[in-house]
Amino acid sequence: MILHDRQATLRGGAPLTKARAALVLLHGRGASAEDIYSLGEAACADSPDVALVAPQAAGNSWYPQRFLAPTARNEPYLSSALGVIANLLAEASENRIRYDRVVLAGFSQGACLALEFAARNARRYGGVVGLSGALIGPPRAPRRLSGSMDATPVYLGCDELDAHIPLASVEESAEIFTALGAQVTKTIFRGLGHAVNDEELDVLRKIVQKVAASS
Repeated sequence: MILHDRQATLRGGAPLTKARAALVLLHGRGASAEDIYSLGEAACADSPDVALVAPQAAGNSWYPQRFLAPTARNEPYLSSALGVIANLLAEASENRIRYDRVVLAGFSQGACLALEFAARNARRYGGVVGLSGALIGPPRAPRRLSGSMDATPVYLGCDELDAHIPLASVEESAEIFTALGAQVTKTIFRGLGHAVNDEELDVLRKIVQKVAASS
């Protein structure tokens, strides 16, 4: 069995021991921590007190099947991937970085993972940013979710005709996070494709800046 927690984690920005906030970055399928790390660097260009943390998935994939597959078909890899995030948040907490000072962000498969973790572990985060992603699992599948996002800013950005992420899944994710008490912002683009644009980067940058500047 492949376990993601045996993989390296790319770190940068301020050390966790001195950081005011943390940005956890989750890469997409077939990509790497290095690929998404550059997005974090751009988002934190004006926030030097933020720790950047980008874990690496084993085999460059967090789970084997599509995010729309029954969750059991993506085990045990999905649980292992969710555990990686939990461990990173625990490490941040040990360094006195509260959950409300942590921003979870991901692209594609990494976006799905970030959103899924936040929904399963509802609480106040600094922010949750899903770029070309949605909650994991079949459409309208029953979910046993509890807790409150406590007005956590949640951003969902996706192309209306994304080849990998159906618009209906993005819409459903927005509904679920709203029901959990998040402040949801959803932007549906035309002609973006499966990519990240400057508008989305600016959203991430502003979320990080707000968290880093808060007391």
